[in-house]
Amino acid sequence: MTAALSGAISLTQLTAAEPIPEFHGSIERLDPALDRLLDTHAKIEVLASGFNWSEGPVWKEDGIVFSDVPENTVFGWKEGATSASVVLKPSGSLSGDGQGSNGLALDAEGRLVLCQHGERRVARLEKDGTFTPLAENFEGKRFNSPNDLVIASDGTIFFTDPPYGLKKGTTPDAPYHGIYAVKPGEPVRLIIQDILWPNGIALSPDEKTLYIAVSDKDNTRVMAYELKEGAASHGREIFNAQSLKSPTRKGGCDGLKVDAQGNLWTTGPGGVLILDPKGHHLGSILTGQATANCAWGESDRSTLYITADMFLLRVKTKVKGL
Repeated sequence: MTAALSGAISLTQLTAAEPIPEFHGSIERLDPALDRLLDTHAKIEVLASGFNWSEGPVWKEDGIVFSDVPENTVFGWKEGATSASVVLKPSGSLSGDGQGSNGLALDAEGRLVLCQHGERRVARLEKDGTFTPLAENFEGKRFNSPNDLVIASDGTIFFTDPPYGLKKGTTPDAPYHGIYAVKPGEPVRLIIQDILWPNGIALSPDEKTLYIAVSDKDNTRVMAYELKEGAASHGREIFNAQSLKSPTRKGGCDGLKVDAQGNLWTTGPGGVLILDPKGHHLGSILTGQATANCAWGESDRSTLYITADMFLLRVKTKVKGL
């Protein structure tokens, strides 16, 4: 099946079932070191709103693209637009009866790579609108619902596979929530299998450390693993966010990105948590929403785009994204 691509699709804004609440956000500074990363006068901008559940942003060409998982759609936003436009539909369930895409990334040729919940696979979008599957199963067992991904400099795709996107009543093929690696054209490798609810995933600047955001509702945290010759080992917790959860700070550790200096920007209770490479909490971009993910954009990669429930947001940063 061929997906519908943008071009012939006019600018569209989702219509929410209920009125969109007024956005209230702020930046919480916990350590003076944050001043090197975010200007003291940095502001959170609302770019678009009315989405069902926005996720997986990535900068593509001259705009940000992101998933709306329940709507089975990839949206895009460009400077000067008053709303988001449909870029790709269906995005993750080709039959239309399952969840859409979640995490998005670009390969070395600028092609969109998607974690497709409904199809339970990782796939690449081709120029003609068709999808090329890159990872569909491991040792004959179908994945749960690939959630988020990061692509290394050698083309290896690392991705997480919790069951969030499985259709209700579906029995998983595997008894674990795996973290996998695959190089296009090569077999899929299971590299971690002892974490429940792995979600966001990122690499350190030297690609020697793999970070995992764990969205376990009872123990949300960030893990780090040593990477050597394609194997992950010596897993350790570098930050636990469970104590930050409160009625006013929604969400858990979900999406995760790393800046050029090795700092971690993980979504978590309240918004985006900013951690130094050792896991010290420097501050937070508070969105007031359960916040799914973030990614740097613009030509110089100095603007952080944030998908926070029904909102698409951005914040100018002093540090560049990796």
